[in-house]
Amino acid sequence: MDAFAVSICQGLKLRKLKITDAMIIGLTYGIFQGLMPVIGYFLGAQFEQYIVAFDHWIAFILLGMIGINMIREALSKDEDESDDKEYKINLKEQLIMGIATSIDALVIGITFAILKTDIVFAGSSIGIIAFVIATVGVYIGHFFGAKFKSKAEFIGGVILILIGLNILLEHLGVL
Repeated sequence: MDAFAVSICQGLKLRKLKITDAMIIGLTYGIFQGLMPVIGYFLGAQFEQYIVAFDHWIAFILLGMIGINMIREALSKDEDESDDKEYKINLKEQLIMGIATSIDALVIGITFAILKTDIVFAGSSIGIIAFVIATVGVYIGHFFGAKFKSKAEFIGGVILILIGLNILLEHLGVL
């Protein structure tokens, strides 16, 4: 669901939606969401305590930074200027978002190892589902972004920050 929400936020920024953009975003989340449990599976239970100790902080910081950047961009440009400027997908940002939304899946992979789950099937299923929902999320975000322009980008930034905060608070046991 984190990947879905973040892909909506990315769709908000796209003034012109190209299928390649939606596919890149969808593939990013599909690959990371599918790969992280596999990595966790092979790390095994001996590393669980180390990963659980900081995964929520990494997600919170990365999503918070990207959210703040989106808010800053939304506030720094007026509506007319944003219509002329086409958003280009930044592969470095994609990498960061992929990691931020899937790092907690490492722990799921460790759980899969303990339960002797078929990791190829689990990782493939998770990756395919994440790809589909993230791609759909891009289209949903683009629809609202086209209607509301920089207001949608501002709201998208706030949503990213709130997702990061939610991840942090859940892991700290506050929620």
